[in-house]
Amino acid sequence: QVQLVETGGGLVQPGGSLRLSCAASGISFTPYAMRWYRQAPGKQRELVASIIVGGTTNYGDSVKGRFTMSRDNAKNTAYLQMNNLKPEDTAVYFCNVVLSFIDASTNKDYWGQGTQVTVSS
Repeated sequence: QVQLVETGGGLVQPGGSLRLSCAASGISFTPYAMRWYRQAPGKQRELVASIIVGGTTNYGDSVKGRFTMSRDNAKNTAYLQMNNLKPEDTAVYFCNVVLSFIDASTNKDYWGQGTQVTVSS
């Protein structure tokens, strides 16, 4: 079965950096897309970054210039490098994978358990 395991969250001071990892297992081939979402208490879930099979990345406006998503296909692992963190970045960060184009068209995806990122002095 597909499983996503996230690591790298924690407490960091404003202006600091964290690197999140999402290791996917139970996947035989490069997935169609991997994504990072985040959700803060009382707020709706927000798409942070995505990467598709060709390597194209996209970012939410609130993180452009500060966050970078990358992927290691051999390891089935996605990363999110977060720099110049701000208190408003505090949220639970979730990894998400879409396995195929067909799954994308039918809104079928898989989620990790989430990892807490807290930005505070």
